[in-house]
Amino acid sequence: MDVSEINKISQWLQTGSINIFGLPFSGKDTHAAEIQKLFNASVISGGDILRSSIGPKHIQDHIGKGNLAPTDEYLEIVLPFLARQEYNGKPLILSSVGRWHGEEQSVMKAAKESGHPIKAVIYLSINETESKRRWKLAERGREDDAAEHVLKNRFNEFRQKTLPVINYYKRLGLLIEVDGMPAKDVVTSSILLKLSILASPKSSLS
Repeated sequence: MDVSEINKISQWLQTGSINIFGLPFSGKDTHAAEIQKLFNASVISGGDILRSSIGPKHIQDHIGKGNLAPTDEYLEIVLPFLARQEYNGKPLILSSVGRWHGEEQSVMKAAKESGHPIKAVIYLSINETESKRRWKLAERGREDDAAEHVLKNRFNEFRQKTLPVINYYKRLGLLIEVDGMPAKDVVTSSILLKLSILASPKSSLS
């Protein structure tokens, strides 16, 4: 994609947010980093925050089993990060912030009030077979991905709690669904193309 298209997306995005969802190992962190570089953005990952020293041990134990953090505690811990001073004047790339259906409105409200309204939501679509294959290639990855039963639990959580979140954003016209199966460069190009369409006047992703 040429510089003019990147600039068009940047002018549309301004200090807004792009939230990225997908199954485990769908490439959320990889593509968040790619978008971050292109648009001089900052990345916020709710999972990383909860796994850090900030997250209470009982929540770390809970998510270590493949479960989503309880909504009340999740929102209380993660959402204040959106308003941090170091993010002022910059766009934000959110790595699956608000994975549990019912959290979307709180996430959107906090993003807007902090000056980072959600402009787009990317869904990196891969199937569970591919997710499991990538998990094996990652040599068991992070601690909460280290056992197959934990991965299966994460699949269940995604189907039951996160797919409704994705559908919520789709109904609002914010969703960009991208095939996450091809090579990284192909996926990145597809993301940028669909962002460019969304950034165009009277855009339609239909």
